[in-house]
Amino acid sequence: MEYKLTLEKIEHVNHNVLRLVTNKPKGYSFSPGQATELAIDKDTWRDKKRPFTFTSLPEDDRLEFTIKVYPSHDGVTEQIETLKVGDHLIIGEAWGAIQYHGEGTFIAGGAGVTPFISILKDLRRKAELKGNTLFFANHRKKDIIYKNQLETWLGDDLHVVLSKENLNEYKYGHIDKEILQTYNLDISKPVYLCGPPAMMDAVKTDLYELGLSKDLLVTEAA
Repeated sequence: MEYKLTLEKIEHVNHNVLRLVTNKPKGYSFSPGQATELAIDKDTWRDKKRPFTFTSLPEDDRLEFTIKVYPSHDGVTEQIETLKVGDHLIIGEAWGAIQYHGEGTFIAGGAGVTPFISILKDLRRKAELKGNTLFFANHRKKDIIYKNQLETWLGDDLHVVLSKENLNEYKYGHIDKEILQTYNLDISKPVYLCGPPAMMDAVKTDLYELGLSKDLLVTEAA
């Protein structure tokens, strides 16, 4: 089943991330953390579907997507940056393995945070954020998606790690066993992981070495 959406708002979240707001088809449903295949409703682009995560809540009357653009790729995300209010998008049904299974630790790399945005919004709405921690890897401070919101929502339970900028307020390097141990990762609770494949492979190895059971790892590649 395909649905045509009308773009109602498009704005920059940071220098290379866009927030898109569209109408919501009647009866359309998804769970926080899920994604859909999205295409631009223009000639030559309708069959170029890409997976993007909903960053709105299921009960919202609009759909929202938070999308990192890659101008050098000469592809769908570059085209998305040229969209204007009134343009149309095409989506399919919702899908995705990342869903909330109880309080634990979220680990994200770059745009891999997007499945967690809807989950964290939902927990905040229900006053159930307490007990959840987010480790968020980025290259530089300017790359942090929804920085202010995440700091407000999570406070001391947000741990940002920068790999290409060494600043006093953030950890420098990569999310690894040492950093997870420093902040007392609780391996008895679920760990939610989403990011670039190389990062995910490295973090998985460290998590298993720390003793995390495979059935407590909830994961999907960004």
